[in-house]
Amino acid sequence: MRRWLMALVALNLLGLLLLVFVYPQFMVAPGPLEGGHAELETDCFACHAPLRGAQPERCIACHALADIGVRDSHGAPITRDKPLTAFHESLLENDCMSCHYAHRLPPLSHRDRQAFSHTLLATAVRERCESCHRAPRDKLHDKVDTGCALCHVDSHWRPASFDHDEYFKLDRHHDKACSRCHVDNDFKRYTCYGCHEHQPRKVAAEHREEGITDIEDCAGCHPDARESHARKTPRPRKTSSERAPALMQ
Repeated sequence: MRRWLMALVALNLLGLLLLVFVYPQFMVAPGPLEGGHAELETDCFACHAPLRGAQPERCIACHALADIGVRDSHGAPITRDKPLTAFHESLLENDCMSCHYAHRLPPLSHRDRQAFSHTLLATAVRERCESCHRAPRDKLHDKVDTGCALCHVDSHWRPASFDHDEYFKLDRHHDKACSRCHVDNDFKRYTCYGCHEHQPRKVAAEHREEGITDIEDCAGCHPDARESHARKTPRPRKTSSERAPALMQ
């Protein structure tokens, strides 16, 4: 009797195991599929490999990396009010499931999923913000023709890490291109000797009358354009790497 009972239990377990492979959408699927994947509702193995879960290779078989965000899996152009940028070709690793999940309910097993991070991109692409992002068009950014990394980091775009007022307050008389003071767009250095009022010989003579001989760090004493606001005691001289934010590594 006991032997028959064990055989019956084993037979039932075998039947359940077979059902898992024959009808996985009923036996183990964690809820219906979303969006365009709904048409694969009864074809779990289009995305999943038996006993190994969803596989990136099966995703790429339908979603060509160069077309993601541009064309759907049938090759038809994707129309959106705000078009997506195709960047998946530049990912360091094709691990689709680390960011994407197609079912409406939580996964059966815990797996860390993360929001998109720029660290997933190849370094050469990560440093070319304009390859994915539209350059801002405003009064400040129109004057800057160097990389975004001078003021921004890709982990959190806002707020920008640089505040020009901390070094020198720009007024209507200093509404010039950045390269006027930062020669060759070297933002770790600056010079005031680019205007007719700030000729080295004239500035040196005027400061000698005040007993001032160190005239290299103008902003150390002059935080803005008004001469009446000049500091009697200059602030501590900053090194070149401290005068502007370091470029992101």
